[in-house]
Amino acid sequence: MKYAKSVALVAGSVAALGAAAPAFAVTAPTAPRISLTGGVNELTSTAPQIPDRLVNPLVDAVGETAEAVHEDGTVSRSADVVTGAADSAAPLLGGLPLGG
Repeated sequence: MKYAKSVALVAGSVAALGAAAPAFAVTAPTAPRISLTGGVNELTSTAPQIPDRLVNPLVDAVGETAEAVHEDGTVSRSADVVTGAADSAAPLLGGLPLGG
C-alpha cells in the first residue's frame, strides 16, 4: 500500500510540474526555398565567384568530348546493346521469371 501511494504522489507531482511549467517554443530556422529560381539564387549568392579563365577551358573540353562521343557512335551502340539484352531477357514479375 505504501508503494502505490508513493507512485501516486510522484505521478501527481510530475503532472503538476508539467502543467505549471511554461512552454518553450523552439525557434525554427527559416523555411527552405522551394522554387528552382530561389534555390539557384541562394546558391549563386553564397558560392564563390570562379573566374572565366578557369571555367571556359573546362567547358570547352567537356563540349569537345561530348561531340567526339556523339560522332563516334558510342552512345547509340551502347543503347543498341542494352535494348537487345532487354529484348532477349525472360519476362519477370518481381524479379522472378514468369515461366512459359
